[in-house]
Amino acid sequence: MADILLHLEQVAVKLGAQKVLDNIDLTIYKGQQWAVTGQSGSGKTVLAHTLAGRHFFSGHITASFDTPETFHQSIVVEEQQHRFKDLTNRSDFYYQQRFNSFDAEQTATVAQELANYITPANQATATQWISMLQLDSLLNEPLIQLSNGENKRLQLTIALLQEPKLLVLDNPFVGLDVNGRGILNNILEKISNSGITLLLITTPDQLPACITHVATLQKGVLTAAVPKAQYQPPALENLALPITSSLQALTGSPEADFTTAIRMAAVTIQYEGKYILDHINWEVKRGEHWSVSGPNGAGKSTLLSLITGDNPQAYANEIYLFDKRRGSGESIWDIKKKIGYVSPEMHLYFDYTATCFQAIASGLFDTIGLFRTLNAEQEELVNQWIRVMQLEGKAHHGLSRLSAGEQRLTLLARALIKNPALLILDEPCQGLDTAHTQLFRHLVDTICAQSPTTLVYVSHYRAEIPSCVNKFLELEKGKATITG
Repeated sequence: MADILLHLEQVAVKLGAQKVLDNIDLTIYKGQQWAVTGQSGSGKTVLAHTLAGRHFFSGHITASFDTPETFHQSIVVEEQQHRFKDLTNRSDFYYQQRFNSFDAEQTATVAQELANYITPANQATATQWISMLQLDSLLNEPLIQLSNGENKRLQLTIALLQEPKLLVLDNPFVGLDVNGRGILNNILEKISNSGITLLLITTPDQLPACITHVATLQKGVLTAAVPKAQYQPPALENLALPITSSLQALTGSPEADFTTAIRMAAVTIQYEGKYILDHINWEVKRGEHWSVSGPNGAGKSTLLSLITGDNPQAYANEIYLFDKRRGSGESIWDIKKKIGYVSPEMHLYFDYTATCFQAIASGLFDTIGLFRTLNAEQEELVNQWIRVMQLEGKAHHGLSRLSAGEQRLTLLARALIKNPALLILDEPCQGLDTAHTQLFRHLVDTICAQSPTTLVYVSHYRAEIPSCVNKFLELEKGKATITG
């Protein structure tokens, strides 16, 4: 028994009336490094939060590294989504603030955020982690302007500075480019060698070399807990694909009173003398299907923000949307009503008090939250998209009660519900399991085959890109290479 680090016995968790974890038995021994896999909504994140003391549970959890009253303090969870506060202790950011220089000045820098966790005792260790996670060059950057990948590296550093006995990482590879994933694999190896026990919530295809054991959750039940060498990924769930005719009725043919969806002429964006975008020339014709790629920090989010109307620097550049020059009298709402949009940043800043139904319905009005009463036709349309995304039973659950994958499916439905002429999908499959990723690729391919929808798709994973994509823009240090 002395070698046991953490023991779970008959652990069950209910959220409302729903049982999310069902009688979990799991023993982690010292020297082991664990991964937990499972489909979207299987209870993985709830398990992590339960270990950290955030959910009431029945059963028993015991740890060798602390007393029953305090051991939760030695378990640190790095979230898949992270919300930070500004210098006035507010956390209610909105997405556009990321691109406003005044708002950036109101948020702490990376160095200021790290200073909350650095003490004289851990100064030397902190310097090593900061260097290893390549944060040296970001120390003076405002938190709100970090890319998804940069923010993940910061959160991992903060987690390590808390000197956990058990470090739980919720989908740490999500949002990282190929180089970032390689760096993280090396970091995880060094963390495991430092004596910290790891528990990774991840996918079967992202099992680092340091992992020794794998547990599988299925609908809240622990179905396997075995050494990594004995692990067999579960068979891919055969999700029912939406009937093509049903999708046609939902999507139809979007309003298309334009020839060119996007045109940029020598578009240049600088922040404090640093080029984010460097003389970008790009044209997207109506009905074309584009991939936008590039490493973390290459400028992809900034490029998209110029299209969606979220970046005020659009007015200082020559940009045309739907055949009209930006700044010629259109409002941000004139732009947004033709665009369906999903991104990790939108997910991060979305109103988590909204229900699944309300979040999807808000896409009809381009609002972050539902502030209008729906008519019967609109209610039925929302319910149809709930069925397409296989979210039945979750319609009136708050987003905070949904898994990360279910939240992403909700936001995807929100983007699609108004049948947009231009669909911008920035890492849309983050947090989805393989089956739901395939389902979504099928949805996008079907929509693009049935209508002249213009598509801009961003992903670090080529396997996630829909087959309809045949044109490619790659960003590298703010410069664009275009093929197709």
